[in-house]
Amino acid sequence: MELELVAQEQFVGPYRADILCKDTLTGHYVLIENQLEKTDHNHLGQILTYAAGLSAKAIVWVSSTFTDEHRAALDWMNEITAEDYGFFGLEIELWKIGDSMSAPKFNVVSRPNDWRKSVADTPNLGKLSDTKLLYQGYWSGFRDFLSGRKGTVLRSQKPLPQHWTNLAIGRSGFWMAAVASIEKQRIGAEVNIQPKDINPKSAFASLLADKDEIEQKLGFAVEWQELPDAKSSKIAVLMQDVDVASEDSWPSQFAWLADKLEKFHDVLGPRIKKL
Repeated sequence: MELELVAQEQFVGPYRADILCKDTLTGHYVLIENQLEKTDHNHLGQILTYAAGLSAKAIVWVSSTFTDEHRAALDWMNEITAEDYGFFGLEIELWKIGDSMSAPKFNVVSRPNDWRKSVADTPNLGKLSDTKLLYQGYWSGFRDFLSGRKGTVLRSQKPLPQHWTNLAIGRSGFWMAAVASIEKQRIGAEVNIQPKDINPKSAFASLLADKDEIEQKLGFAVEWQELPDAKSSKIAVLMQDVDVASEDSWPSQFAWLADKLEKFHDVLGPRIKKL
């Protein structure tokens, strides 16, 4: 997750949560609770109270040592909660090499099991059309491609049976998307602009004012779509005459998408954060 800090010591009634963040891709709140000693029941109760009060979708509990009981509690909550909720347990260590400064290392001891939840949903797969199943396979392949791509900053969402998948660009209200159309035989990379803290059309206009410089740094021309009748605007690049249904050509399609999205992230990401 790419996180955006919202508050530290956030009040929840008479209590205070350590760190509240926002997932820049989904806009959901992420709660981080720190405990620099062995886990205890008090902190387990606190993270549940804070999560409920803040409507957090992801809860990260950091501790120096997790007891087996508290690790099992997080695993159990990941099993019984809906798919868009997640509980993470992180044990923190301090590493020191020679005379270097001590550096933190986080070991994941509990996390949502996406595979288990997707298996639980397999009866629904029979209700999907062949086209939607193909899209789900396409984005699953794209996520695997990114996981093996050296040095990439891209992290895609869980593969869904739809013609697009979203990726973070570093600020809530802005996100990238990879799109594919079997019917129109094309693929594309987009930057979507729909912030809540500033006017979306003003944000689009600010970027458009630097059109020549942006396209020069990207290394390719893009479509500037203000979409005046919509709440959002977008910047896009398309590749036409693409056989999306041909699995043999997926690696080359994935490489094209990754290249364009990485350029968007590197060139537009810093500008978007400054708007």
